[in-house]
Amino acid sequence: MKAITPKSPLLTLNNGVKMPALGLGVFLSTREQTAGAVETAIADGYRLIDTAAAYSNERQVGEGIRRSGIDRSEMFITTKLWMSDYGYERALRAFDVSLRKLGLKHVDLYLLHWPVPSAFDATVESYKAAEKLLADGRARAIGVSNFSPKHLENLIERTKVMPAVNQIELNPFFIQRELRDTDNRLGIVTQSWSPIGGDFNRNPRASPSAARNPLEHPTIVKLATKYGKTPAQVVLRWHIDHGLSTIPKSVRPERIAENINIFDFALSQDDIATIDGLETGMRAGSNPDVVNAKTIPIRIED
Repeated sequence: MKAITPKSPLLTLNNGVKMPALGLGVFLSTREQTAGAVETAIADGYRLIDTAAAYSNERQVGEGIRRSGIDRSEMFITTKLWMSDYGYERALRAFDVSLRKLGLKHVDLYLLHWPVPSAFDATVESYKAAEKLLADGRARAIGVSNFSPKHLENLIERTKVMPAVNQIELNPFFIQRELRDTDNRLGIVTQSWSPIGGDFNRNPRASPSAARNPLEHPTIVKLATKYGKTPAQVVLRWHIDHGLSTIPKSVRPERIAENINIFDFALSQDDIATIDGLETGMRAGSNPDVVNAKTIPIRIED
């Protein structure tokens, strides 16, 4: 299969590794859907695929990569360590399981999926295991997910390698300005999960009168008309124009193609600021300050 020139620009991580700014997320993609979605995304020019042990679709991600015919060296693959496997030795074993499921010899980015404030010693030991994987060349870069400024500070004080990436919930309704500023100051790339904000549709705390989806907000709809793009493309471009990495999830071929077709325009600074103004201060996902393996009881199968 002839290689397709990637459409996404590359971001340089703090250890010199280059990562595509936009990739495919597979959270909530079923096992039956995942391989096809990955194969389709690669054909459309995606080179970053983001999965996790807790998503239960690492095998299918690997299958989709192999089916695509793409050379492994062209791909950037991320997976994550789940909280139930925190601790130094447990983390190393869990990484082996993820690598076996993916069918790969290394990953490009390995993340701790959540901080566990109630068991932060185990969080630190897990990150030290990731440092060993980095030193051994089994992960090209390491980082964290859902870490607040305080979590980052506590981790950095007790470890040696600065995280390369902090993957966090981030969308026009929850812009995480303070956390983005902290990441920037530390040289950490901020990567947005749920970048379009669809999780607000499932948020029982949201006001009944509020827009439940950024794509339906009149401001986003108006900007989509202005730029001749879809609301989703405007929102994803907002992430890129902020210098963020983003990993929108889809299993629909037309949406997968739409999501990466955002590199032929840019938002004005005024329009970026207008979208920033949609901030509600309300997250749709879990609160990192209270999360642990019991609050999200996922069992990782070997």
